[in-house]
Amino acid sequence: MIHFCLAHSAHQVHCWLPRSHRLRLQVTLLLSGITALALQLYVLYRPRSSQYCSQPLLPNLVGNIILTFFTTGLTVLLTHLEPVPRLLKGVFFVFGVGSFGEGVCTVVLTVLAKDCEKTTPELYYLSVALSVGSLVSTVLFSSKGLIWLSRVTSSRPDPKLTI
Repeated sequence: MIHFCLAHSAHQVHCWLPRSHRLRLQVTLLLSGITALALQLYVLYRPRSSQYCSQPLLPNLVGNIILTFFTTGLTVLLTHLEPVPRLLKGVFFVFGVGSFGEGVCTVVLTVLAKDCEKTTPELYYLSVALSVGSLVSTVLFSSKGLIWLSRVTSSRPDPKLTI
C-alpha cells in the first residue's frame, strides 16, 4: 500500500500548492522515484541477494520495482493533469488494490523469512523497510477511510419528530 500512499500524497500536495511551486514538487517527486528505483535495483543486483533464502524475497522485490515504476508514472500523470480524468481515477483505484496486495505479500514473506537475515541481509532489510512502510500506509488509509465513512453517515439530517 506504500506505493498508492506515495502517489496519492503527491497528488494531494500538488493540489494544495500554488501554481508557482508545482514544478519544484514535480522535479522532487521524479528525483525521489529515481532514487527509490536505484536503491531497489542496487539491492537486486547485489551478488548476495541471489543466495538461498527460504522465502521468495527476490521475486517480491521485482514486484516492488514494477510497482515503483507505476508509482513514478502515475505520480507524474497526476501532477501534470489538472482535472484528473475519470479513467485515470479508475486506473489509480486498481493500482491501489494491487499495491495493497503487494504490501500484504511483502509483510507475510518478511515475517516468514527470519533466516534470510543471515544469507541475504540487504534484501531482508529492504523487505523489512517496505513492510513497515506498507503497514503504516495501510493504517493511515484505513483510518482515513473510517473518518470519511463517519462523516458520510453522520452528515445525514435526523428525521424530525412530528407530534
